[in-house]
Amino acid sequence: MDNLSRFKNKILGRKYELSFAYLSDSEIKKLNKTYRKKNEPTDILSFPLTKWSGEVVVSLQQVKKKARLFGKNPKDYLNYLLIHGLLHLQGRRHGKIMTTLEKKWVKFFKV
Repeated sequence: MDNLSRFKNKILGRKYELSFAYLSDSEIKKLNKTYRKKNEPTDILSFPLTKWSGEVVVSLQQVKKKARLFGKNPKDYLNYLLIHGLLHLQGRRHGKIMTTLEKKWVKFFKV
């Protein structure tokens, strides 16, 4: 089982329906502008669709770029981002609680 499925099953539950896609920088930039009013590419976006379904999109170009900025390898940074995105699908917002949960899951999954 891949990491995304493992992470999803633990964080959101087995019944949660998750769609996942890799996008180019230009594609994720359009979504970021439309939904977050930020005219720049980002590394990950999460879109809750219903209580039991959602979508995560990732730009590998941004993952590689930001991994270098944070001194991480791209695989570890991507795994962290997946946890981050799934927490957003759970309804979490940036802040102390989300940071605590990220640390908990990073430790649990040994990311």
